[in-house]
Amino acid sequence: MDEVIEKLKDLGFNEYQSKVYIALLKKFPATGYEISKLANIPQSRTYDTLKNLESLNIVLSSNSKPITYTPIKPKELTKRYKRKFDSTINFLEKKLPDIKEEEYTEPILSINGRTKIIDKTIEIIKNAKTNIYIELWGEDFKHLEQHLLDAYNRGLDVKIVKYDNFICNFGTVFEHSGVPMLGYYLSGKFLFLAADDSEGLFGMTQPNKTKNPKVLWTKNSEVAFLIKALAVHDMYMIDIADNFPEQLRYFYGAGLKKLRDKILH
Repeated sequence: MDEVIEKLKDLGFNEYQSKVYIALLKKFPATGYEISKLANIPQSRTYDTLKNLESLNIVLSSNSKPITYTPIKPKELTKRYKRKFDSTINFLEKKLPDIKEEEYTEPILSINGRTKIIDKTIEIIKNAKTNIYIELWGEDFKHLEQHLLDAYNRGLDVKIVKYDNFICNFGTVFEHSGVPMLGYYLSGKFLFLAADDSEGLFGMTQPNKTKNPKVLWTKNSEVAFLIKALAVHDMYMIDIADNFPEQLRYFYGAGLKKLRDKILH
């Protein structure tokens, strides 16, 4: 019975209210005196508690003398509180995310370790609603392929830049041709992900040498936009290179060497 009392207290009952309601379930209708004895609480507190429970429509009183009291049925009680809590939770789910300081900025958080990085990436993909822009290597794609495919099958716009020659048969896929240069300048294998223009992740998932995998994750929409813009820019350049290879070689040399020298030296 102590456990039932504690659970009623979780609903907002106090100690006396819990004991009086349980006493009434054992015997009703009952007088205040009878309830006091059954609940093992002082008679004066019993009447105060009954009056309070009446105001909450949990206990009903008779018009007879002596006055007797009847509890509402347990199913009615639990149904009432379930409606109340469901309504409260639904309200808070809608309103709490909007309570921010005017100058509030979503933080950029660090995630370390390959397992945690893959888990967070999967979480972002699963939660995405409209679009995913991602640039990645085959080693990461092996862990993310099914989740990306699921997103595509849910109707999301999935666009992928692949840095090495893995096979992907869904979404819009672009194959990056500058992998050796990227590996040289960035010292490892990296991943860029933007979802719904509102969440992003980027960083080294497979660094060279002894460094640990580390990425940055955020729901800052401005940063997510920048990650998406990087992916979109790469997709533009890849598509142009695929369709005008001779012209680019003529102007910039093999592997865009003249362009790289112009920008990176």
